[in-house]
Amino acid sequence: MSSTIKNYPKVSVVIVNWNGGDLLQRCIAELQQQTVHPHEIIVVDNASSDGSGQAVEQAFPHIRVIHAGSNLGFAAGNNLAVRQAASDSSWIALLNPDAFPEPEWLESLLDAAVRNPEFAIFGSRLMDANSGTLLDGTGDAYHLSGLVWREAHGQALQQEHLVSKEIFSTCAAAGLYRRDVFDALGGFDEDYFCYVEDIDLGFRYQLAGYRCLYVPTSVAKHVGSALTGKRSDFSVYYGHRNLVWTFIKNMPGLLFWLCLPLHLALNLITIAYFIRQGQGQVIWRAKRDAFNGIPKAWEKRRRIQSQRRASLTHIWQLLNKKFSRG
Repeated sequence: MSSTIKNYPKVSVVIVNWNGGDLLQRCIAELQQQTVHPHEIIVVDNASSDGSGQAVEQAFPHIRVIHAGSNLGFAAGNNLAVRQAASDSSWIALLNPDAFPEPEWLESLLDAAVRNPEFAIFGSRLMDANSGTLLDGTGDAYHLSGLVWREAHGQALQQEHLVSKEIFSTCAAAGLYRRDVFDALGGFDEDYFCYVEDIDLGFRYQLAGYRCLYVPTSVAKHVGSALTGKRSDFSVYYGHRNLVWTFIKNMPGLLFWLCLPLHLALNLITIAYFIRQGQGQVIWRAKRDAFNGIPKAWEKRRRIQSQRRASLTHIWQLLNKKFSRG
């Protein structure tokens, strides 16, 4: 990078792995080529059955591997790593095993963090690792209804995608988080296990008054759902259960009641859609468990909203209000 700031803060890179195999090996190999080396790399192995955690220890003895002993999920796995990260790391960079960072990935994130101290989360430009030319996403969007998606997913790269901008949240497949805020907010919600936990955390950053910036020069190639499967029963269950809890916990004040009819409609449409796709049983289970978890989510809401610093106007401006993702 030209004209970059070289006195960067220390950062711990965290990778949560479950049967990552060759993908994990490639991810770490790419990390070794960074123009700015992280203070440390921590791999949390969630009781992989393919020996990938042990393989990292053998191939990269300088990397710290935490053997969780069981599958903690993405949320708890990351929280475990952050708790054990070096105390002088002021930033945490998250990377999925199926995300392969280009050489300036980390330097671009740290450079943006130093130059933009008013922001506390920074998101990478994700490229589709399978096509090599299409975007996997330029940040996470949150719709009025509570639906979430990655902006520009599947689109061809355009000039507009190379411009830095404020976004709702970063996809945790490749992003940078200010550690003191992460700690103060309690990290990821471990009840989520996986899916939507990054948007939930991003929402809580926003509510607490901390903003998110998209950094287009920070690039990682992302396979996406390589380990859990796209639209698998696993991803449908956790994704659509956690959508409900995210809305209940985070949609603030009057916006909650204004958007609640849309959220209820979203859930009805979602149920109908997955029934037609032959996944009726799993979507019913997801929504049943989401409903049963509402009392606990509501208790979390009380705490989150009592600490809200962001205005309703700011949150309203960040919400996606389009009728389609395009």
